[in-house]
Amino acid sequence: MRIQAALVEAPGGPFTVQEVNLEEPRRDEILVRITATGICHTDLSMRQIWPPQRLPMVFGHEGTGIVEAVGDAVTALVPGDTVCLTYRSCRTCEQCSTGEPAYCEHAGPLNAGGSRPDGSSPLSHANGAPVHGNFFGQSAFASHCLTTESNTVKIPADVPAAVAAPLGCSVQTGVGTVRTVLRPSAGTTLAVFGVGSVGLSAVMAAVADDYSVVAIDPIASRRELARELGATAVIDPTSGEDVVSALRDLTSGGPHCAIDTTGQPTVVSQAVTALRKRGTLALVGIGTAEFDTMPVMTKGITIRGVTEGDAVPERAIPQLIDLYRQGKLPLEKLITEFRFNDIEAAAEAALTGNVVKPVLTVM
Repeated sequence: MRIQAALVEAPGGPFTVQEVNLEEPRRDEILVRITATGICHTDLSMRQIWPPQRLPMVFGHEGTGIVEAVGDAVTALVPGDTVCLTYRSCRTCEQCSTGEPAYCEHAGPLNAGGSRPDGSSPLSHANGAPVHGNFFGQSAFASHCLTTESNTVKIPADVPAAVAAPLGCSVQTGVGTVRTVLRPSAGTTLAVFGVGSVGLSAVMAAVADDYSVVAIDPIASRRELARELGATAVIDPTSGEDVVSALRDLTSGGPHCAIDTTGQPTVVSQAVTALRKRGTLALVGIGTAEFDTMPVMTKGITIRGVTEGDAVPERAIPQLIDLYRQGKLPLEKLITEFRFNDIEAAAEAALTGNVVKPVLTVM
């Protein structure tokens, strides 16, 4: 079938919407008509470094839509189902078998290989030239995509598409880091470094569970939104004030837990230094961090890497929808909608910090 897809044709190049071919679903695949898809920082960073030999490429991994067809081996979904798309896992390796699909042994080729596991791509140009895809088992920057049961979760049809789209990545990452990984005890103070969509999702989760939260971000509008969402205090790291001292003052000696969404060495070092003894730092942002190991040792700090909030999507996504309906996860305050054809403008708005979570609506 002919579909619309946003292609990246050179490393760091723009998204350009073009017509491409999409194969019919194989026995284990699901054809989804996309209604909305979020733009995540991972999409924007990966297009900068994507190997030229795997271009053109269709990114996008926060899709939601309607099932249009299923292969005969698919049992959990039927045409007409409304679904939220998420990361893909193999379901059979040691990590998947023990309930930790976010750490699937085959996560790399399943989510970031640019093709199906067998090396094929369901996408092509009209002349037959290959187009790479299968990003996070979906490539949702398109009018339609192919997915599998492991990364396709049925949701109620009345959930707004723009709200459903980011549930499968940024929202489950932020919420899961608080509720599943850190699991703060009563009286815990939490510092969130970087309050984009992941950080603000973490703020909302912490506020919903009555924890004290300090948000650190250089963008004034994001600090204001963190306050609106219930953060106890905010810090501007560009103000000249010492972030570590300010954070210790606000938390009576340092936070018990911290989340870094930035991946920046200076920020990670600040988090390590500010934490109180036996505190925990969750690393969510991608980067190369350098820090002094002495405070880690002498304070007994735990540093924990986190992928997708340790979420098991078929459980996590319905829980996120429940929180949204209870008013504890007001995601609409994070979201700015763009038309699909305006994807490059939406990407630029995300990169400049003008919006928190751009969501493309697909007609």
